[in-house]
Amino acid sequence: MSEGVEWALHSCLNLSWLPPGQAIPTAKLAAFYSLPAAYLNKQLQALGRAGIVSSISGPRGGFQLARNPEHITLLDVVVAIEGPDEAFRCDQLLKQGPGADPDVDYRQACLISQAMRRADLAWRRTLAEQTLADLKTDVERQYPASESNTLNRFAALRA
Repeated sequence: MSEGVEWALHSCLNLSWLPPGQAIPTAKLAAFYSLPAAYLNKQLQALGRAGIVSSISGPRGGFQLARNPEHITLLDVVVAIEGPDEAFRCDQLLKQGPGADPDVDYRQACLISQAMRRADLAWRRTLAEQTLADLKTDVERQYPASESNTLNRFAALRA
């Protein structure tokens, strides 16, 4: 998984603390964690194509969440950045082995492929069960100053 997933998740969490209608420019989001703005912008554009964030143009423009955090799952963010493909790709290595049957689809018959597919499905289910709102609640419970620290940092970055 690329670092863009981590960047996107942190950016979405930070955006979740903004008041409705307020947006943060990419440069400010990038400066928050000292990330390269051009690369973060690619992640934000992918989130935009997925309907997770929206952009506002103009001097007060930037990015904001496009949906309520309750309607954004962690899987939504991962798929927006990484795409929908499974993490494991079976190249049917068994077709190269002794006794291989050229008519068998080893992506289905291979026990390793099956195990990896089950693990991928369990991982996706877990991410699909957790929303950005759940994550936000957990962060606020464990780190109560997170919201105010984030908003204060954004305010300082605007100066």
